[in-house]
Amino acid sequence: MTNRRTSGATSKGPRALAIAGLPVPLELRESARTRRLTLRVDAGRGLIQVVVPSGISETEVHRFIHRHDGWLRARLDALPPRLPFVDGARVPVLGSEHVIRHVPDLRGGTRREDGVLLVGGRAEHLERRVHDHLIGEARRELAERARAKAALISKRVAAVTVRDTRSRWGSCAASGRLSFSWRLILTPEAVLDYVVAHEVAHLVEMNHSARFWAVCAGLTAEVKGPRAWLKANGARLLRYG
Repeated sequence: MTNRRTSGATSKGPRALAIAGLPVPLELRESARTRRLTLRVDAGRGLIQVVVPSGISETEVHRFIHRHDGWLRARLDALPPRLPFVDGARVPVLGSEHVIRHVPDLRGGTRREDGVLLVGGRAEHLERRVHDHLIGEARRELAERARAKAALISKRVAAVTVRDTRSRWGSCAASGRLSFSWRLILTPEAVLDYVVAHEVAHLVEMNHSARFWAVCAGLTAEVKGPRAWLKANGARLLRYG
């Protein structure tokens, strides 16, 4: 729930705010640029964010949140369940479902074999090992595809970085640096391929003009289907790990 979109740097770092009755944590940010209170549910981190103008009292913040209690609870109820990386959990890798199997004495690093994600080492390190493996797979897959697609349009990718972004799946800087969400490795191959094509197309057109979409369509097999898939499933991707 938002009265007005906000942007710009905040005057203070985020801090926790205790609100009786809320089932998830609340993060409060003060912004010198915003004039109204803004409320949103962060699906990826499982918390509520409220951005307020500088100088607003906590009493007013509490009133604002309570006024939107019904909206908040509806949004929280609609969130997909958390999907931790634990032994026996199922995780998709490029559209193929894999079952996580903890094998303590496994030699070598984490690897995929016949629909199973084999993870060695101590149990308390399992989630981190799965996370690191998926990030590595994403980095390799995204970089290879980005450079291959850029070559098709006689462009060069300066660098490819992989992050855990929450508001976008990819970005392209004027310098030719591309950045992607590692969670794309959890999507069907056609979806990952489309996002790579989208960002590479920005090496030609730093906009979303008709020419941009023509370049993008020439770099991937499908555009509309993957875009619809991300819209329908993006929130779920943020719940893994």
